This record gives sequence, structure tokens and C-alpha cells, in this order.
Amino acid sequence: MTTASAGAAQAADPENTLHLELESGRVTIEMLPDIAPEHVARIKKLAREGFYDGIVWHRVIPGFMAQTGDPTGTGTGGSQYDDLPAEFSDYDYRRGTIGMARTMDPNSANSQFFICFTNDGCSFLTGQYTVWGQVTQGMELVDVIAAGEPPANPDKIVSIRVAADASEDAAE
Repeated sequence: MTTASAGAAQAADPENTLHLELESGRVTIEMLPDIAPEHVARIKKLAREGFYDGIVWHRVIPGFMAQTGDPTGTGTGGSQYDDLPAEFSDYDYRRGTIGMARTMDPNSANSQFFICFTNDGCSFLTGQYTVWGQVTQGMELVDVIAAGEPPANPDKIVSIRVAADASEDAAE
């Protein structure tokens, strides 16, 4: 086995990989538990509960980011769980970086998250919003999510699943 394939295998840890299904296809996300363990645990918990299934992208700003995770579709809602304390890091926001949305209170992240569209559009967020993931495949599908605040006809998440769970289902 070469070093490159060993690195690729390590990067594809199914317990820390999410499959975000959009109507247009699958987006693969590598979660970053070493950077934001509590936020990754929350996203996995919500994904396993089916929380994100059918939720709209309620705030999509071209050149900046696409935001989702609010069951009310308004940008003001969250899950039934308590807000999370910030897990800020020096991980650079760039194209495909996923961060948790929050209010002015740094410890108010709950279920909403956003995906950055460009390398430059989100760089100012580094160290101010918790990073918990990075898109590794399917960013072209994120690029075409309907824009608006809110979009007139918002796109929806079909489902979000932890890859390890899908692997177990296939093995049975």
C-alpha cells in the first residue's frame, strides 16, 4: 500500500464522514472531531435522529455561504438540545469549510451550519465561528443551491447520514 492510499483511507473514516443528500446529488463531508469534538458529536446525533431531513437552505449568499439547519426555515430556530460552547480554532475558512452558525453570543451554536463558497469569502470568520467539517466531494452541488435571504424557492436537504451507519446497513 502506498502512502497516498493510506492517507486517503485514513481521511475516509466512516464514523467521521457525512453524506449530505441534496435533490441534485451527494455531498461528502469530512468531520473534524480533533478541532470541534462537541460540535461534531452534535451534528452526528442530529443526523442519526433524522433532524436535518427536509430542512431548507434559508440563507444563501453568492460568493459567501449557504446556511441551513433551522427546522423553522427562518434562521431563528434550532434543535431541542442546549446550545454548545464555542470551539474556535485557527482552521482557515476556505471553499467547502463548514462552520456553525450562532448569534452574537459565541456560545449559542445549536443545529444551524453554513458551507463557504469561496476561499476569500469566509476567511474573516476564522477563529470566530466553530469549524466542524470540510466538503471533500460534491462542492459543485452546493454551488447551485438556490440563493436568497430567504430564497424564493429554497432547496431542501433530502437527508444527512453518518457514513458508518450506511456501511452497517449495507453489511446486513
